[in-house]
Order: sequence, then structure tokens, then C-alpha cells
Amino acid sequence: MTGTLRIVGTAHVSAVSVEEVRSAIAEFSPDVVAVELDPARHAALKKQAREPSVTEVLESKNFTQLLVQWILAYLQRRIGLDMGVEPGAEMKAAIEEAEARNLPVALIDRDIGITLRRFWNSLSLLEKAKLLYSLVFSLADVDSEEIDVEELKKEDMLGMAMEEFRKFSPNGARALIDERDSYLAYNLAILKERHSRVLAVIGAGHVAGVERLLASPEKIVPVHELDTDVKPKPWKTIFGAGVTALFIILLLAIVFSGVGTGVLVSALVYWVLLHGTLTAAFTLAARGHPLSALTGFGVSWFTALNPLVAAGWFSAIVEAMIRKPGPSDFRRVSEAESFSAMMEVPLFRVVLVAALANVGSTLGTILYFIFIFPILGIDPAVLISQGFSNMWNGVMGFVPG
Repeated sequence: MTGTLRIVGTAHVSAVSVEEVRSAIAEFSPDVVAVELDPARHAALKKQAREPSVTEVLESKNFTQLLVQWILAYLQRRIGLDMGVEPGAEMKAAIEEAEARNLPVALIDRDIGITLRRFWNSLSLLEKAKLLYSLVFSLADVDSEEIDVEELKKEDMLGMAMEEFRKFSPNGARALIDERDSYLAYNLAILKERHSRVLAVIGAGHVAGVERLLASPEKIVPVHELDTDVKPKPWKTIFGAGVTALFIILLLAIVFSGVGTGVLVSALVYWVLLHGTLTAAFTLAARGHPLSALTGFGVSWFTALNPLVAAGWFSAIVEAMIRKPGPSDFRRVSEAESFSAMMEVPLFRVVLVAALANVGSTLGTILYFIFIFPILGIDPAVLISQGFSNMWNGVMGFVPG
């Protein structure tokens, strides 16, 4: 038996979508209502979610990923406030209508944690930088731009938006859109086999992809292949190892070039000062405590050489000891109606400090290798060639003739 499926494409901050969902359930009389939710978001929508402890957040060290998640949620919530609609109101309406009619509710989306980790870990370094850059400007624009949500639901507008996102972040689009299209289609295909009338409430951006996959079920990826975490790209380890190698090469070149110990000491001092100053400055820009900034200043020179640790982790620990975030902070972040309100939440401040301190340390590394030779007043080609030539001659001098 293959049942009949009706899909209602919605916008997550649309009052019209709420009414469309209620009307569709009343008219279609489904046997089951499927919603684009996973158990975690379903629990959050019903105010039954368990929030992780502050200790778990600090131990996970996924500060930038968590910050991106919070900002994205805030942007959606901010638009919803402007529209007078709570984000996810159409999903909540679908659940309420189903429960009122004693209909089962099927949660057909992938676990939000897996989706976010696969999304973040799939991004290239450039894509992550572009995403963070765009989020900063989105925070500035969200209060000044008027958004016509119903216009965005139109197929041509959605298609344009999807194509723009694919150009902006092809890897991100695969994790957030394509994989979830397949996940939703897989679960809907199963529901069609088990029920005669299935009504699905999903975001309008997924409708075309899901319908295309249901028409060609051989293209649907089994959910077990999409339910695992992807390993993060080793760019951090590679970058860290490269930085360490370059720094050692620089020091060796200075030592054997004969330019003097003064240049060597200056190179070391600038390494410490540049990393420390930028890490501290970015910590203070996040409105971190001066002690957190001082901690970042003190450790940044070392963490920049070690890909297994980050300056922001140490700054975050100190910030947490001072701010003392509590379990209610997660709720306060999720309910904040402005960015300034989020900044008043201790846990948000801790996460922001960690993320920006790491940005400062990374920027310090980049600027160091760009400007160290002009600062020292030496020609890098001469320094390196002379240094390694002297090193080679010294090694050959110890080799028996």
C-alpha cells in the first residue's frame, strides 16, 4: 500500500503559514502529521528540552560553532518578532492540531546537533570566514530591513535564494539543504507505506528537493548514512603545524645568518607581543573581563604554536570563573530580543570571548609573517638563503671528508 502525501511548504516566521497548516489538516483529514522537527527541537518547542550544563559547554570547546548557532537562531527570532510570529509557530500549530484530533505526529528531520556539526565541519576555512563575516553584517541589518516572508516563499524567489546560498557556501548547502531533503524524503516514503493519508509540514525551501527525490526514490540517501558525524577538516592541525614549521625555519635562518642575537630577540618579542596584543584586544572587544584579556595575552604566543590548544579556551575559562554563567543562561539567550540583551547573558559573553580571542590569535599569526621582515628591516630572501647556506656548510663541516 502506498498512501497519499500532501506537503505544506511553510515559512518558519509566517502567520499565514500557521493558518495554512491548520486549514490543510482540517481539509485533508490525514492519518498522520509529519513535521520538519527532530526530538530535540520538538522538546524545545514544547518547553521540555534539557539544556547542557555550563561545564559541558566549556569542555566541548565548540565555541565558534555554538556562537554561529545562537546568532542564526537570534536572526530568525528577530524576524519573527518583527512579524509578530514566534519562530516555529507553524510546526507548533501542526502538533496542536494533530493532538486535538488524536493523530500521531511523526518527527522526520535529522537531529539538529548532527546537522549543525556536519554543516560546520563540512565548511572550508574560507567558507567559515565568509559565514562569520556575513553574520556580523546580518546582525546590523536585521533591525533596519523589511522582509516580505510571503514573497520569499514563492518558488522563483526560493530558487534564487538557494542558488545564492550554493554559490556562497556549496559545502554548507549540501549539509543544510541536500542532505536534509534526502532525510525528509526517506522518512516520508516510509510513512507513505504505513499510512493512507500523510500530511507533511516542511519549510518551503525543502519542498522542491523532497518532491524530486520522492519521484526518483533511487536517489534518496538512506538515513543511517546521514546520521553520523563527519570528521572536521584537518585545516586547523595543518595550519598549526605549518605555523610551527615556519616559525622554527625563521628562527633557524636568523640564528645561522649572522645578523646577530638582537634580531633573534626582536623576532621572539614581536611574536609574543603581536599575538598577545591582538588576542587581548579581541577579548576586550567581546566585552570580556580584563583578566580574561590578560590570560589571552599570556598564553597566545604558545597556543599559536600548538594546534591542540587555543588561546580562547583559556580566556573562556577565566571569563566563566568571573561571570559565573548559570543553567538559566541558555533560556535567556534563546529568549533575547536584541543583541545587546544577549550580551548581558554571562554564558553568551563567555562563548563570544572564546571565539573572538581565537580570531585575534589567528590574525596575529597571519600579520606576523606578513610584517615581521619589514619590521626587522631585513630582506627575507637574503636572510633565508644566507642562513641555510651557513647551516649547510656547518653540517658539512662535521661530515668526515
